[in-house]
Amino acid sequence: QVQLVESGGGLVQPGGSLRLSCAASGSIVRIYDMGWYRQAPGKQRELVASITNSGSTNYADSVKGRFTISRDNAKNTVYLQMNSLKSEDTAIYYCKVDFMTWATLTKTTYWGQGTQVTVSS
Repeated sequence: QVQLVESGGGLVQPGGSLRLSCAASGSIVRIYDMGWYRQAPGKQRELVASITNSGSTNYADSVKGRFTISRDNAKNTVYLQMNSLKSEDTAIYYCKVDFMTWATLTKTTYWGQGTQVTVSS
């Protein structure tokens, strides 16, 4: 069994910063790619940023230069540092992690419960 616990969302003014965290726990053999997605009201869920287990990163064009994804493999945690936030960044942010667990010994995708980020003055 695997759990993903997200934290760090909230209300921030335009131009402000937030840092999201997503910690994984459970019967984990290996963690592969980790990433952050977001879903705004009335829109489809979209990729924000992802990071491989070797540290290669990928960003949506809309967040390049403003957001930074990182991971701490010792803590099984992925972070999203969000700077220069805009109103259009308002959404529910979900972490997505690909695991291999002792229970299945197969690569499986897990999603966090989501954390609300609201950018408003």
